[in-house]
Amino acid sequence: MEPDFESQLPARGRMEPEAGWSALRRPLPVIAALLAGLLLRLWMLKAYLLVNGDSLIYGGLAKNLLLHGRYALEGANGELYPTLIRLPGYPLLLAACFRVFGMENYAAAAWVQIPLELAGCLLLADFVRRAAPQKIRHGAALATLWMAALCPFTAVYAVQPMAEGPTLFAIALALWAAQRFRERAAWPSALGFTFAVVLAALLRPDGALVGMVLSPALLTGAWKQQGASAGKLARMGVACLLLALAPFAVWTARNWRVFHVFEPLAPRYANEPGESTYPGFQRWVKSWCLDFVSTYDIYWNMPDGPLDVLELPSRAYDSPGAYDETVRLAADYNQGQKITPALDARFERLAEQSRAAHPLRFHVGLPLGRMADMWLRPRVENLPVDLDWWDYRHHRWETIFSWAWAGLNAAYLLLALAGLRTRPQLALWMVAYLLLRSALLTTIEAPEARYTLECFPMLFVLGGMGMMGGWRRVFGGRR
Repeated sequence: MEPDFESQLPARGRMEPEAGWSALRRPLPVIAALLAGLLLRLWMLKAYLLVNGDSLIYGGLAKNLLLHGRYALEGANGELYPTLIRLPGYPLLLAACFRVFGMENYAAAAWVQIPLELAGCLLLADFVRRAAPQKIRHGAALATLWMAALCPFTAVYAVQPMAEGPTLFAIALALWAAQRFRERAAWPSALGFTFAVVLAALLRPDGALVGMVLSPALLTGAWKQQGASAGKLARMGVACLLLALAPFAVWTARNWRVFHVFEPLAPRYANEPGESTYPGFQRWVKSWCLDFVSTYDIYWNMPDGPLDVLELPSRAYDSPGAYDETVRLAADYNQGQKITPALDARFERLAEQSRAAHPLRFHVGLPLGRMADMWLRPRVENLPVDLDWWDYRHHRWETIFSWAWAGLNAAYLLLALAGLRTRPQLALWMVAYLLLRSALLTTIEAPEARYTLECFPMLFVLGGMGMMGGWRRVFGGRR
C-alpha cells in the first residue's frame, strides 16, 4: 500500500478536494451563477423572442378563455369551436399572464418563465447536494448550478412562449421532491412531487413519463426508512394518486361530454375528433424522414402547402418506378394541396413498397437515426441559422458556430455519462427515464431536437457529478 503523504501534512498544508467548491454553502457563488443565467436569458429575450406556431395556438386558447370563458380556438369565419388538441396547462399559464400584464403580451410569459426556470436550476443543485456521494456533493451541486444556469439550449426556451420552459421547472421540482421524500417520508415532499408530475403532464402529454418513472423510486427509498410504515406509505400513495388523477378526470369528462371521445391527455397528432391523421402520409414520411430539415421542408408544409420532389432525399424512392410514382403523386397532390383518402392510400402504397424493400432500414435504421438526430444535431432551431448549417461554402461562420453548438451538446452528454461513474442516488431511475424517453422518440415520424429537452435536467445533475468526480480523480490526492 502506498503511504498517504497528504495525511501526514499539517492541516494548513493540505489541499482539500472540495476547496473552492464548498462555496455552494455561501451565497456569493450561487448569486453569481444565477446572475449569469439571468443575463443570458435577458439577452436571449431581446434577441430571440419569437411568437408563431404553437405559441399562437396556446395564446388563442388563453385569449378565448379570458374573453369568452371557452376552451376553444377561432375558426376561419371567426366562430369559436371547442378543441382538445392541447392540454390546458400552458394555456392557463398564458391566460394568467394576459390577465395581469395585458392581452396577447407574450413577452410577459417569458418574464414569468425566466425566474421559474432559474428556480429549477436551484432545485437541481440542491438535489445533487442530497443525492451525490458525500465526497463530491457540494462541489457537484455548484457545478450543476452553473451548467444549468448557462446552458443555452434550455435558456432559449425559457424566453419562448411555449410549454418547454415550465416543463423543465416541473421536472426539476419532481427530482428534488422525490429525493426529499426518500430521505424522509413526509407530506410536504409527497405533495410537492405530486404537484410537479401533474404540472409536467398538464403542460405536455409526454410529461407524464417523469411521474411514471420516479413514483416507484419514492416508494423503494421510503420503504427503507425507519418509521415509514406500510400503512403510512399506503395512505400517502392513495391520497397523492387521487390528487394527481383529479385534473385529468375533469379533462377526460369534458372531452367525453363535448366530443364523445375518451381522451385523458391530448391526441398524438393534435387532431380534432373525426379529423383525419392521414395514416398513409404519416407512414410514407416514416419510410424516409431522418432529420429536422425534412421535418421543416416537407412534414410541416403538408397539407395546405406544396410538395417539392426535389427536396426529398434519394431514400424516398428506391427505384425508377418508385420515383415516377412519387412525381405523379406530388403533381396530383399539388393541384389542390389537400390529402384526400385516395391520395393517402397512394402514400401508403409507396411506404409499403419501401418497407418491403428495406425492412431493416424501416424498422431499425431510420427510427434510430431520427433519435440520434434529436440528440446530437446542433440545437440551433431557434437561432438565425440556415437549416443546411453544414454547407460551409455558403455560410462559413454559421457552419463553424453550428459545429461548436454540436460540440457543446456532446459535452453535456459525455459529462452525464461520467456522472454515472459516481453512482449517485436515483441514478437507475434517471437512466430509465432517459432510455424510455429515447425509445418513445423512435416512434416519431418527423424529428425535432426540442423533444429531448426534457432530458436535460437529468443531464445537468449527472454532468455536475461527472465534472466534480473528474476533478477529484485529477486533483484529489495531490498537494
